Amino acid sequence: MARYLLDTNHASPLVTLQHPLRKKVLAAWATGDEFSLCVPVLCETLFGISVLPRAVANRAEWQQLRQRLTCYQVEEIDAEYAVGLQLSLRAKGRQLEMADALIAAIAIRYDLILLTQDGDFDPITQLKRENWR
Repeated sequence: MARYLLDTNHASPLVTLQHPLRKKVLAAWATGDEFSLCVPVLCETLFGISVLPRAVANRAEWQQLRQRLTCYQVEEIDAEYAVGLQLSLRAKGRQLEMADALIAAIAIRYDLILLTQDGDFDPITQLKRENWR
């Protein structure tokens, strides 16, 4: 059983019924894998699926999926770790947005595999990542 944290680019497609990523996540759920998100991803995902022409259908489908997802809250320890990540990357000439730093901090803290296609996470060596897209 694997434990995954969804980045927004892996959470948003889940509301599209025929999306290949949705099918892959549902199949992994059936085998016992666990999927979660964190508050920054929840905010980005809800906004993204709500501004599309299918907003009502997207939100209804999201409500069904959301029941199966653990949602990690951002705590003080996550904020401190995220800032540390940002500072260490900045010293190396790299930038990491605050939301991405918080996502990485939560994935590391809870030993989750981050599902993302975002290359901004590349320099974070302690982060386990996969790209299912």
